[in-house]
Amino acid sequence: MIPLLVKHTSLLFPIYWRIAMQKIRIGMIGAGETGTPLLRQLLDASFVELVGVADLSNDQPGMQLAHDRGVHTTNDFMDIGRMDAAVDIIIDATGVAQVRDSLRRHFQASGNHHTVIMHETILLLMMSLSQGQLVSGKHGARDYD
Repeated sequence: MIPLLVKHTSLLFPIYWRIAMQKIRIGMIGAGETGTPLLRQLLDASFVELVGVADLSNDQPGMQLAHDRGVHTTNDFMDIGRMDAAVDIIIDATGVAQVRDSLRRHFQASGNHHTVIMHETILLLMMSLSQGQLVSGKHGARDYD
């Protein structure tokens, strides 16, 4: 990896250029109607390592799919958050602001400046681009609180 220096809030942080990176490590929270279509694509992408999937119900289609493919599943979304820097991106497909708030608080308390929380709106954009048409979510308004 090639270290780069990026100025951020008047401090210099080393950023590692990820051209040589083996895989993007992703955790997904919410494995129902909204998250499962993207989950299928992530599982098939050779450059993605799915490190965990969380949902309140093991009966959700994405939980079954992840389990069948040998991916860690949990009913506690904070299990994914507590993986800290072992996760590059956490995809929040829940539509629940308290999930993002809990993750943010944990990252601040633990000093995790690495993991990015991907909002459901970005998930819907990615799915829409993949399908060539606008995909709507089932959670209604998607404000970023």
